[in-house]
Amino acid sequence: MPSMSRTLAEWLAYQEHVHPRSIELGLERVRGVWQRMGAPAPARRVVTVGGTNGKGSTVALLEAMAQGAGLRVGAFTSPHLLAYNERVRIDGRDADDAALVASFERIEVARGDTPLTYFEYGTLAALDLFARADLDLAVLEVGLGGRLDAVNIVDADVAVITTVDLDHMEWLGPDRDSIGREKAGIARAGRPAIVGEPDPPQGLLDALAAAGARVERAGVDFFVERHAGGWRWCHRDGTAMELPAPALAAPVQYANAAAAIAALHALWIEGGLLAPQDSYAAVCSGLRHAHVAARLQSLGGDPPLVVDVGHNPQAARALAAWLDAQVPARTHAVYGALADKDVAGVVAALGARIAHWHLAGLDGASPRGLAAEALAGVLRQTLPLAKADRHADVTAALAAARAAAQPGERILAFGSFFVAAAVMAERGS
Repeated sequence: MPSMSRTLAEWLAYQEHVHPRSIELGLERVRGVWQRMGAPAPARRVVTVGGTNGKGSTVALLEAMAQGAGLRVGAFTSPHLLAYNERVRIDGRDADDAALVASFERIEVARGDTPLTYFEYGTLAALDLFARADLDLAVLEVGLGGRLDAVNIVDADVAVITTVDLDHMEWLGPDRDSIGREKAGIARAGRPAIVGEPDPPQGLLDALAAAGARVERAGVDFFVERHAGGWRWCHRDGTAMELPAPALAAPVQYANAAAAIAALHALWIEGGLLAPQDSYAAVCSGLRHAHVAARLQSLGGDPPLVVDVGHNPQAARALAAWLDAQVPARTHAVYGALADKDVAGVVAALGARIAHWHLAGLDGASPRGLAAEALAGVLRQTLPLAKADRHADVTAALAAARAAAQPGERILAFGSFFVAAAVMAERGS
């Protein structure tokens, strides 16, 4: 497509074919293009967020807390749900089509004959738009892994690793140690690295030590103390805050919030981002106002419908903990998955908490999507007594769940961004 006069949709379609592979880890190509664009700093301070689960929520919490302090903030996340523009936010607003198109044009000029993946184009566009926006803080979500992810061309002032669990093993390695070593690659020597889970794999800790990062661990350097009136965040340096509950649902959000606060704490200790006396109000505001779509998001209705992007066993365990914390109710699951996901691990984690599985085929939504029959086969092997039916797609599965659910029951739609996107589009969210 030699013409630069393309719509955003045309640019995105074009980007899907520039590189022969949809995923190609490595920094040499994307760094070379960024250097030809001048490699400007995306903001005065940068936080990079990696991990298996909790990245999007932690980015949203950091973004909201920094906005609560009156800072200009950019956030880059992926994938999107309903519109590509969701991936790039500046001061809480999605980038518009014209800004993204202009950035893609600049990238195209700079790349020459260097092939870029769809994700690499998006990463460069986010960095380009942030650099032009005079930001105090840029918060960048890693796409896959960390060490070789395109986001890692930027040297973060603070790295956050939320959790490490088994996912994307064909790219990152067969166990938590291997995956942890890959995720540690976003840390930099002499700079803070926040570890958000209390029991991280040794491979992560060893790699952070080898990198020379200043590690701060949940349960070792900062702590969460929950009580009837709310919760308390405290740090080994004596900093402590009595805080309101996060607006984001699920017990796991306390851990995500604690990691986000630890990152901000590191930035203000380092100096220059915001004064410590301003931090308490900013943190409280962020906890109350952070929002991220399809993370146990209630879409209302009768029976109530909740949607979540949880797609691996660790995320399913978080869903199970959320269900256990709710008023008991019979739960209908609308579930669809991609072929590279641990379906058995997901359904085992939820087990008997799901009264009826409405299995949605995703083979029509993605080349990697599993057909409903394949899901049913794994479910039968893992939970032989589970009640389930099969549907061609998410729309049909959701309709069946609504028809089957009785007053006082609930519907939980989860398993993939494709599931969440279809449900939210159908609801007009």
